[in-house]
Amino acid sequence: MNITMIEAAATRLRGHVLRTPLLNAPLLDRIAGRQVFVKAESLQVTGSFKARGGWAAVSALPPGTPGVIAMSSGNHAQGVARAASGHGIASVILMPEDAPQVKIANTRAWGGEVVLYNRAAEDRDAIATRIATERGYALIPPYDHAEVIAGQGTVGLEIAEQAQEAGLARADVLVPCGGGGLSSGVALALQARAPGLRLRTAEPEGFDDMARSLAAGERLRNPALTGSVCDAILTPIPGKMTFPLLSALAGPGLVVSDSEALEAVTLAFRHLRLVLEPGGAVALAAALFRPDLPDQVICIASGGNVSEDLFRDCLTKAS
Repeated sequence: MNITMIEAAATRLRGHVLRTPLLNAPLLDRIAGRQVFVKAESLQVTGSFKARGGWAAVSALPPGTPGVIAMSSGNHAQGVARAASGHGIASVILMPEDAPQVKIANTRAWGGEVVLYNRAAEDRDAIATRIATERGYALIPPYDHAEVIAGQGTVGLEIAEQAQEAGLARADVLVPCGGGGLSSGVALALQARAPGLRLRTAEPEGFDDMARSLAAGERLRNPALTGSVCDAILTPIPGKMTFPLLSALAGPGLVVSDSEALEAVTLAFRHLRLVLEPGGAVALAAALFRPDLPDQVICIASGGNVSEDLFRDCLTKAS
């Protein structure tokens, strides 16, 4: 993995994904006690940054590839399904049965054939490998894939440009983290284009495998696979490809509670008019509620594919 791969992905993505804005709200700054800039990937095509990695991976496939298979709770699913449809090939998306219905429905709407599985009792990797072998499809995992990481790294290229435009030479860049595809790609881009910006991962309590792994210097598993409202970033263990990159490039990981993530969802809507899902709001939650951060931070709002019921509950409780 290197900056050349990320720049090549950016070229292939041009015209197929959005350059999302970097936003600031003074009232959020007041709550946080620092200046908070929000990279609004929730406004991306498909509602999350995963549109980038999906298109980057599919666009790099050899000619004649008949189809792809991906595993995802919803955001990678939509990104790959959209990219496959855009390239005129089939897609099978393996999704957990407890994935939000809005994500399952949207994946089908983008043209994906959805196959459901029980994330607590079944091995998704084994199921995906079997289907890929039977159909001759290319497997595109959600984070341990070079082109996926390169595609996600294009977020970092944009942050580097936008930080320079905003006069931000030094800041922590907080990134929601599951397996580490977005975090590692952004870290590589920042190392090359904005070395004064330090990446830090953000995760929900009880599912902070990356934070614990970075502290221990080895990949550690989560004790459970379910149990947080932040469904988009619940992964069993840091990626084999992503962990070494983050070990070399990232600062200490940050951890927030589910209640803090939900409060960040509400505050993002109230002050930025952004619709976020809880997993996509953990970096903002860390920016708002963790005292041990610098005076200027950039946080990625990674996704906005939240169910209407959950979003309504957040706003109702806050009011």
